[in-house]
Amino acid sequence: MSNYDCYIVDDEPIAIDILCAYVERLEGFRIVGTFTNPIKAFEAIHRNPAHLVFLDIQMPELTGLDLLRSLRRRPQVILTTAYREFALEGFDFDVTDYLLKPIAFERFLQAIDKFHLRAALPGPDHTLIAAGSTDDPPYFFVRADRKSVKVYLQDILYLESLKDYVRIVTTQGKILTKETISHFEQFLPSDAFIRAHRSFIVSKDKISAISVDGLEIGQQTIPVGRMYKMAVEKTVLG
Repeated sequence: MSNYDCYIVDDEPIAIDILCAYVERLEGFRIVGTFTNPIKAFEAIHRNPAHLVFLDIQMPELTGLDLLRSLRRRPQVILTTAYREFALEGFDFDVTDYLLKPIAFERFLQAIDKFHLRAALPGPDHTLIAAGSTDDPPYFFVRADRKSVKVYLQDILYLESLKDYVRIVTTQGKILTKETISHFEQFLPSDAFIRAHRSFIVSKDKISAISVDGLEIGQQTIPVGRMYKMAVEKTVLG
């Protein structure tokens, strides 16, 4: 039985109590921290990552979405909120699910089932970059066209998110795989790749220029998202 560590972040103690009671009914899950203060929650998640975070959206000082923006390596997240319109924004961050308050136990179990499905898919703990050698540089495999395709890191120009798929554009061609871009962000080496937009990860050494329109890679211009602009400029311009 797998052991999954969970955080619960909500500024309402009653909401935390309800989720604690639900989680405690599950085998293989344990609560490693509860927080009403989102800033303290951020510090704990950054210091001691967990497998799953139940995260409220509307909180003082720092919203749940602001907290997500601040995390470079994100665990699976189930949003909890009383406001449906805010919950939909969370899917820009590839959240596992969202639960509308008041949360019924049956609906909670459906969200846990989605967590299990994602946990069973190849992820950063299962996707390995082979070290390679002088003749065979670092690479990894992805599923595409009903086969496993070898992708060399040095060949990658950029990756583009297309809803439930990611297009990997290389010097050799394009590969379409059913995966999330957040998955690739977590295991691609940060010294060689950077997230430039919610839909794009680019190879740093393939950037030929930066303009008001974005990053130029070959004949392609990659947009730079507002939340990534500072990191991109620091990386590219120094």
